[in-house]
Amino acid sequence: MKTQNYKNHPKYIFAYHVLGLLGLLALIVGSIMNLLHSASENVYAASLIVLMSFLLLLVFFFSRGFALKAQDRAIVVEEKLRYYLLTNKQLPSNLSVRQIVGLRFAADEEFPTLADKAVKENLSENAIKKAIKNWKGDYYRV
Repeated sequence: MKTQNYKNHPKYIFAYHVLGLLGLLALIVGSIMNLLHSASENVYAASLIVLMSFLLLLVFFFSRGFALKAQDRAIVVEEKLRYYLLTNKQLPSNLSVRQIVGLRFAADEEFPTLADKAVKENLSENAIKKAIKNWKGDYYRV
């Protein structure tokens, strides 16, 4: 596995992000065309296929969102513990979840300083990631 940094840290899975979405879109278009061209005795079955296609699209988007939300909760807890172990203080409560998610890539040496800077300057997740000098890879994320 190659070393992670700001430029290569987003994780995209071709089969999921591209093939899965294109397949679902093709299914929706095909099922709508099937409904429009179906005989009257097949309208009910064709409409159920359209409904299933849209439900699969919802599952596609929500399943990813649910996994990311659970991952974010775990990251927040991990980073609160790490901050406490490094400083014997609680992580500032006015950091947003997105800011904490950005901080997870900071090495221990710069993590407390960067957390304080994020609070003072209200840095975005992306700005925090760009400010990291010693990148700590996260190879287990969803």
